[in-house]
Parts: sequence; C-alpha cells; structure tokens
Amino acid sequence: MTAVPTRLLGATSEQVSCLGVGGAHLGKKDVAEKLAIRIVRTAIDEGITFLDNSWDYHDGASEKRMGKALRDGYRERAFVMTKIDGRSGEAATEQLEESLRRLRVDCIDLVQHHEIIRYEDANRIFRKKGAQDALEKARKAGKLRYIGFTGHKDPDIHRYMLQLAEEHGARIDTVQMPLNLMDAHYRSFERVVLPELVRRRIGVLGMKSIAQGIILKSKTVTAEECLRYALSLPTSVVITGIDSMKILKQALAVARTFRPLSETEMNALRARTKDAAADGEYELFKTSSLFDSTAEHPEWLGEEPKKLQALVSE
Repeated sequence: MTAVPTRLLGATSEQVSCLGVGGAHLGKKDVAEKLAIRIVRTAIDEGITFLDNSWDYHDGASEKRMGKALRDGYRERAFVMTKIDGRSGEAATEQLEESLRRLRVDCIDLVQHHEIIRYEDANRIFRKKGAQDALEKARKAGKLRYIGFTGHKDPDIHRYMLQLAEEHGARIDTVQMPLNLMDAHYRSFERVVLPELVRRRIGVLGMKSIAQGIILKSKTVTAEECLRYALSLPTSVVITGIDSMKILKQALAVARTFRPLSETEMNALRARTKDAAADGEYELFKTSSLFDSTAEHPEWLGEEPKKLQALVSE
C-alpha cells in the first residue's frame, strides 16, 4: 500500500502528513461519536497524522471526541493541533486548559490563535498580558510545543499579524489560511501571504480547499482537483473536512496518488475558475459573516482591558 506523503512543518523538525483531518466535521450533530472516533483512528492507521481542532467547535464536542479517539496508543502516533479564541492572557489560559482536559493530553503539539479576522485581534493578542504571552508561558511549562495563528477573511490582516509578531519578537511556527482555486482570483492569500510564509520558513496550513463543498457548486472543478491544487502549493498540510468513511477514503486516494501539478496545469485550473471566483461568491468566509464564529460570540475573546472599558464609560 502506498504511504501518505509527509512534509516538513516550516522551520521545525516535524514531519507531518500532507493531508490533515479537519476537526469541525467531527463534532457535527449528524456525525455519531462512534463514527467520529472511527474516522480519526482509521486516518491515523492509514497514515494521516495531522489532526486539526478548536476549543470552540460544537461547544467542545470535537475536542472531546478526538480525546476519546487518541486513547489506546493513538496519541503517540498523531500530531495534534487545536485553536483558542481568547485574546487576553486570562481567556487564552482558561481555553487552553479546557482543551488539554478535553483532548486528554498533557501537551498539545500546536496551538493557534483562532480567527484573526480583525486588525484589533492582532493588537490584543500581542498586548502586554495578552494571549501570546499566555501561550509562551504555556510553552515553557511544557503544555504546548508550537504556536501559530489562523484566519479566513483578508490576507492583509495576516500580514499585519506577522508584522506585529516580528515587532514583538514572537516566534510564529505556523499560519493557517484559505488556499483554493477561487482564492487565486479574489483577496488572495496565495498571492499575498504564501510567499512571505515560504520566505520566513513558517509552516503553511491550507484550509477551505473545497470550502465545505461550496466551491463545487460553481460546477467548474471537482473535489479531487481542489485538493490536488492545494497540495501542489508549498503547503505543509492541507486540512480537509471528513465526516464519513467514504470521504476519508477519497482523501486517502488523493494523497497516495498525488503528484505535483505543473504550472501549466495549475494555470489551466485557475483559468477555469476565474469568472466564477471574480467577486468571492463561492468564498463566503471572506465575503460574509457566516463563518465568523467570534463575531457571534464576542465573549469567547475575553473581557476587554479595563483601561478601555473606563474610556467608554467616561
């Protein structure tokens, strides 16, 4: 059986599977817990080692199910990632501790600041006693190994986050962002952020390669073409949603038979999607609030600093 290819995770020494299991799908109401556990364990058995998750997915159900799947020796065979929404140090610490309990682990391989979709997210994270300070302390305490961030809204916000990280001397190991055939034409992370990550040797985590099937509704490309395109970019991992054994089997087939697309082939796919992608109609995570979980739940971000509250009340 052909192995799932592995790739280096940025400047780290970690080798991770080129495809990762998306955590959001594991906690869906129409996915039974037993099935979610089976998906995770089968993925690991078949060579997909990178596991994505988040503190806020389905009120913690995704992390809890993954925690159960990681028992019986599976933890040692997986690279586990989760995300936290807290921008203050206090909120970040509380969420991290809860994720550790749910995942039933003493240390998480990678923890990422989730949904960097506003410029002020970066400002709050890097503020004194902000979330970055909290994660750095947790790293020193052995509760996590690597730190990154995610976002799906605007590539310029990603660049701002990288700028602030550099100004504060913060080590960013990974960045997660949309990389798909539509992105190449509209508010493009591929064109704006990807070259910078490659230059800095930051691990690239591609997401929304199919955008929960929305891109397929354009009737311009297939799911396999979407995955192959994202895998042909300089990504460390392409995270894909898997909510059935059938989808897992398809993902494994793409990974095992993968060969990088030539630039001619990639340009042909870009040309095929150009008109459909022009105004972001199939990338709703950029053009609507439907994917902005923290906008619906600002309390997840943690309390605003007391100094700011005082200014408002004056």
